Amino acid sequence: MSNLKAHLVWDANIRWFHWINFLCLLGLIAVGVVILNSKTLGVTNEGKILLKTVHVWIGYVFSLNLLWRLVWAFIGGPYARWRAILPGGKGYMSEACDYIGDVKAGRPRQYLGHNPIGRIAVTLLLFLLLVQAITGLMLAGTDLFYPPIGSWIASWIASSGVDPATLVPYAKEMYDETAYEAMRAFRKPVITIHYYNFFVLLSIILIHILAVVVTELREGGNLISAMFSGKKILRELSAEHTKDD
Repeated sequence: MSNLKAHLVWDANIRWFHWINFLCLLGLIAVGVVILNSKTLGVTNEGKILLKTVHVWIGYVFSLNLLWRLVWAFIGGPYARWRAILPGGKGYMSEACDYIGDVKAGRPRQYLGHNPIGRIAVTLLLFLLLVQAITGLMLAGTDLFYPPIGSWIASWIASSGVDPATLVPYAKEMYDETAYEAMRAFRKPVITIHYYNFFVLLSIILIHILAVVVTELREGGNLISAMFSGKKILRELSAEHTKDD
């Protein structure tokens, strides 16, 4: 019978990122759904501004947290770095095929870091999160004139004689009509990307949660509790079965 051994895998930065990201996404989804259905719910313009303000401030926390995770991938521990996240590299394809074959055969090998398929999922998640953050920050400028591009948007659409710094949402009398329509055209593809990326991201998150549960049941390694403690508890197997990846 194999002995069990605890391995410190996820450092504090990774764990904090994971749970801050999780809470931010819950908040963004909840507020975003209300914003999307504001007309049906009869939300006033003042209510929309409040909802969008809350959404943006959660988005700032979400974006800064994501930025720190991307930086940490360059300077963090061995399991936090890009080489442990990105799929590819020497032997990756054969390793992925071996992993899939072992899973099908009912003898899944354990990994200290992400398994080969998990690396694809994490890379995709980080990309979708980044797209959502960038488009969200752009929309914060077009909706509420918030940083990072809010001052530029305000200067663009402010009517002649109106101080751009005084612009407020839904005050069309303060906007130059032609510039405002041009801004709306600029904004439209950003909204489209933000909107559809949200549904793709939500789908991948749900698949990710399901995959974590299934992997833990099949392979062990206490994946869920490891995101609290940082430690994976694995069987002490030979190097060819327990991968330091």
